[in-house]
Amino acid sequence: MCDSPKSVMLFAAGFGTRMKALTKDRPKPLIKVAGKPLFDHAWDHIKDADFDTIVANIHYFPKMMAAHLDARGISVSDETDHILETGGGLKKALSQLGSDPVLTMNTDAVWRGANPVLSMRAAWNPDEMDALLLLVHPDRCFGHTGGDFEIDAEGRLRRGGPFVYSGLQIIKTDGLTEITDSKFSISRLWEGFQQEQRLFGLVYEGAWCDVGHPEGIQIAEDMLRK
Repeated sequence: MCDSPKSVMLFAAGFGTRMKALTKDRPKPLIKVAGKPLFDHAWDHIKDADFDTIVANIHYFPKMMAAHLDARGISVSDETDHILETGGGLKKALSQLGSDPVLTMNTDAVWRGANPVLSMRAAWNPDEMDALLLLVHPDRCFGHTGGDFEIDAEGRLRRGGPFVYSGLQIIKTDGLTEITDSKFSISRLWEGFQQEQRLFGLVYEGAWCDVGHPEGIQIAEDMLRK
């Protein structure tokens, strides 16, 4: 039986092409929002929890990103040669992360409200769940359009629906070894979990902003001020 996750994977390897000129001299996670790098908005929630191992993947401006991680005591999963997407990146880092489950978190969003990482750990039930995804209601979602999931009364998920995936999850990783591809999305695992009715969601009670484009910076800062 899997206990509460002791390892974290922070996804920080993207190019950030939608950020246009802002990523000409730095990776997207180091773009500043409300006076600090995007990455540190995610890190603030992680460092308040008790994790044994924290790993982040890097690709774009790797030396700059590695220096930022080293200053925070975060291990590096180097994807300089090939960016591997979420599933492939997590699979590559398994030797560093150790046994599952693993908490994974995107580093291109800003949160307002209770620590989402602590909320997820409190809701995790490994007896019933193979993955627990943190969702946001459209009314509490900023800088993002469209939905990803519907959620039933017991918390089980199906693809399609109004709730937005926030980029934060707890997931069992043993299925990754059965995937022979090196580059793939983590949604490959979700499909099997959904079929087995072991894909669950938790709806975040605070507000969330996807900083995926330059306009998203102002949207995020306005959200944080409210």
